[in-house]
Amino acid sequence: MDEQRFLECLDDEYTRLREVAAGALDLRVPSCPGWTGADLVRHVAEVYLHKAETMRRGAWPRPWPPDLPGDPLVSLDDAYRTLVGELTSHKPADPALTWYDPDQTVGFWLRRMAQETVIHRFDAELAADVDHSPVPADLADDGIDEVLECFLAYSSVVDPEEFDTHLAECDGRTVQIATEAGGWQVQLGPSVVSVARGHFDAEAGVAGEAAAVLRWVWRRAGDEGVALDGNRWILGKLRMLLGVTTQ
Repeated sequence: MDEQRFLECLDDEYTRLREVAAGALDLRVPSCPGWTGADLVRHVAEVYLHKAETMRRGAWPRPWPPDLPGDPLVSLDDAYRTLVGELTSHKPADPALTWYDPDQTVGFWLRRMAQETVIHRFDAELAADVDHSPVPADLADDGIDEVLECFLAYSSVVDPEEFDTHLAECDGRTVQIATEAGGWQVQLGPSVVSVARGHFDAEAGVAGEAAAVLRWVWRRAGDEGVALDGNRWILGKLRMLLGVTTQ
């Protein structure tokens, strides 16, 4: 996906998030325990502002978060304009501070904010109890790739203590994740998680339409939308580790 495609997807997902959240501000968000729709909207606004300020300053903004009083939808709109203004004032290859050491560019934040917005759009739809609107297959496949590589595998290297004993209990067995166009083999343990793109033999598998698999890896849905096969123990471990790194 190129810069223009990410910007298009970011705008589409922001528009859908705002539309759905506007009718769910007082409702509970089941995928974010303790939050209402208003809390969700404020969180997204804070995330947008944080990334815009990080790119602008070249450093993590301190103190944080800012005070966002008043209508959360107004805060969201203002934050979105600020974010897009900052993103589009740079080239994707321009340097930017990020938490992911292998990619210290503006392009990382462009991708991350598009994917962040997809996931929180799911949250808004769950709060409003409405059907999930479609996710473009290229965006969903990219989101699966991002969470496996940048969250799960990377965290296992830089923050292994996050996983407590769960990763230590894994013995190197593998799970094949597959969508219509994408494939990833995830090896769990013995000390880190590794991800290889492609289709391989594995002890277990998760397969489905790309958006359904994206919801599954981000724990925004149960097993009903995907096909599971093989060793249930290693599937359970993968699900648990994903829960740790995406919480």
